[in-house]
Amino acid sequence: MNDAAKHAVVLLSGGLDSATVLAVARRQGYICHALSFDYGQRHSVELQASRRLAAAMEAAEHKILHLDLGGIGGSALTDVSIAVPEQQTDGIPVTYVPARNTVFLSLALGWAEVLGARDIFIGVNAVDYSGYPDCRPEFIQAFEKLANFATKAGVEGGRFRIRAPLIEMTKAEIIRTGVELGVDYALTLSCYQADEQGRACGSCDSCRLRAQGFAEAGVADPTPYINT
Repeated sequence: MNDAAKHAVVLLSGGLDSATVLAVARRQGYICHALSFDYGQRHSVELQASRRLAAAMEAAEHKILHLDLGGIGGSALTDVSIAVPEQQTDGIPVTYVPARNTVFLSLALGWAEVLGARDIFIGVNAVDYSGYPDCRPEFIQAFEKLANFATKAGVEGGRFRIRAPLIEMTKAEIIRTGVELGVDYALTLSCYQADEQGRACGSCDSCRLRAQGFAEAGVADPTPYINT
């Protein structure tokens, strides 16, 4: 790897936020190594979206790692016996996947250390979001501290940075940023329970936040919905 170049690992789910983060990292001059996870989620069409985005946005490489978070259950996204809520709920919703971002960032950290990269980008947001605890600034700050204690590179004087450029933005602001950076949101998928054709339900938390974001941004929503 060229030591003079800026390399970064970018977590790429295939959704709106992660696509925008990849665009932001590229605009900042990083050579981007995209990382996605087949973790036992309800559908694999979001992984198809991640492949499309990685190719269209010229990621240097794209890895999909296989995990079994469904093996511990506890989330509507990994256990089909738990229904995905189609109305807004109080508190942290059942779509929260226990420790997901901690696991994802840990694996991204490992790959970054192997690559010699010191920057990891993640598309978490703490404004228009479902209330997941691992999307908050406190979590990002704590993980960055951990990264620099827990790695060979960190204790030898390197410094890892967890970049969360969207964390204080509204969904509308995220969409406007992506549009300015040339993101094709038709390539993305946000729905928790999309069908095999990649059509969104239009009712889950993620669909509602996405639709509201496009409306508030004044940008046409390219999402295909099951009932339209």
